[in-house]
Amino acid sequence: MKPTYLDHAASVPVLPAAREALLEGLALGANPSSPHGPGRAARRALEGARERVARALGWNGEIIFTSGASEALAIALTRSHAHRHVVSAVEHEAVMRHVPGARILPVGADGMIEAAAIGDVEGALVAVQQVNNETGVMQPLGGIEDHVRSGGGVLLADCAQGAGKIALPDCDMAAISAHKFGGPPGIGALLVRDFSLIAPTGGQERGYRGGTENVPGAMAMATALEAGHHWLEEALRLRAMVEDAIIDAGGEVVAPASPRIATIASYRLPGLAAAVQLIQLDAAGIAVSAGSACSSGSLRASHVLTAMGMDEKAAGEVIRVSIGRETKEADLDRFLDVWTAMAKRARG
Repeated sequence: MKPTYLDHAASVPVLPAAREALLEGLALGANPSSPHGPGRAARRALEGARERVARALGWNGEIIFTSGASEALAIALTRSHAHRHVVSAVEHEAVMRHVPGARILPVGADGMIEAAAIGDVEGALVAVQQVNNETGVMQPLGGIEDHVRSGGGVLLADCAQGAGKIALPDCDMAAISAHKFGGPPGIGALLVRDFSLIAPTGGQERGYRGGTENVPGAMAMATALEAGHHWLEEALRLRAMVEDAIIDAGGEVVAPASPRIATIASYRLPGLAAAVQLIQLDAAGIAVSAGSACSSGSLRASHVLTAMGMDEKAAGEVIRVSIGRETKEADLDRFLDVWTAMAKRARG
């Protein structure tokens, strides 16, 4: 039986149109920094992709192509002119590893922070994700942005899970990754309102990222963004169907009342460890995850779930199900058949 893929928050299959754009870029074959004719052609393709990405996202600032959101976040966090960091407690590990000593903003059981709780941000880089990669909770970035800007801070938004699906927030910098919305892995971008926000290092990308530019990847990323997000309404319907069944079977939805993106949700099955759930689902040909793909293989409890007030045992019983544009109702019916059977055995 064909595997049922419900781990789109980790990586999305490359769209056919993006694959074609990637091959078109590979056929160019030249380095866009070279001054000869083929190099200039590659440069035109790269800058064309940059303009298309900006247009698709509605971004009016600068774009630095990177290898993905993790590198984009690293550039923003380590080369910002801000002299301190303020980050939410539920940020991705790609943020946390670069901010030792940061002031941590707590979240409630709903996974959300309040703008009023942010406090003093003068001279600070404030990192708050647009969409949580484990729970799907969307942060109130409009109010947060107003607080940060009026307080003399700089707002960095991790938009890896939101870009290509929902509108970008009004922020100073944002990180995106193509493989989260149908582009290929290995290409992403740091969106910067103004280059004065970060220190240059020389080299390519206007002197802000060294290394030969990934022209094929940039072209494919632009094409994937242009595919749109008309399918999200169906994703919302499918998620609601799953959650009704989860609750009926004795499971729990993480942060059910919070604003959440249609594509990501986390579910707890009391009495059955997430690792056991993953093994049984995988044996049935169903791919889901426990938390972030970057940490799901570890034995640590999810820092996102513990920050929301879950104890380690409860957090260790949560799995993540993430929907993509290719997901059908039959895929989720199959997941629910296996999950409800596990729930029945756990109760017994």
